[in-house]
Amino acid sequence: MKTALDRPIWTALTTKQAHLGLGDALARRFHPDVAPFAAVASDTPDAWRALNALMQPGEQVVVLSTDAVAGIDTLQAKRVGTIHQMVATQPFTQSTDDSDVIDLGPADVDDMLALVQRTKPGPFATRTREMGHYIGIREHGELVAMAGERMAIDGHVEISAVCVDERCRGRGLAGKLMNILRGEIGLRGDTPFLHVFSHNESAIGLYERLGFELRHAFTLTQISHAEPGNKC
Repeated sequence: MKTALDRPIWTALTTKQAHLGLGDALARRFHPDVAPFAAVASDTPDAWRALNALMQPGEQVVVLSTDAVAGIDTLQAKRVGTIHQMVATQPFTQSTDDSDVIDLGPADVDDMLALVQRTKPGPFATRTREMGHYIGIREHGELVAMAGERMAIDGHVEISAVCVDERCRGRGLAGKLMNILRGEIGLRGDTPFLHVFSHNESAIGLYERLGFELRHAFTLTQISHAEPGNKC
């Protein structure tokens, strides 16, 4: 039986995070300055045409799917890789020292973007922090670690943008931030989940040690306007 986690992008965009997106009953996407994710209601030509109408010339979005994307003549698809969806199987109830952890808000966006540029945790834009609660650690005034909430659906909240400056790795900062978020998400009655590339073995190892387990594997596909003569 299909669940919300089988279609996290579509579910988020049609429920709790509809205000952060564009589209209609056939296709939806997040605002470009929020996230690059998009989804279609079904794998039909009408749905792909609707997504095509939401994209500006030269623009790209990414979709998650179980099977290869078919698309339509006006769009082309490029497989990016395999994504593992991992879910926290047990509630996090331990206490975590958060004395050096700060909430990140609008005034921190430039520093958040700079940290993302250095560490490359995945898509992060000027309004990504509006998707949920973001926290971080500063040392000598510089943001050196952060993590936050991305997609939100009924019963589940995604942890994302987990990144630590190279100079500060090996000190457990990523795990600390994730555990704080796990605790907060659990207190709200939700279950944390996340997405990670299947080849990122070091990150997967960390997430497994923190109690996350593989739930499902998706194909991540980049969708863009087709060049003349090309199709998906």
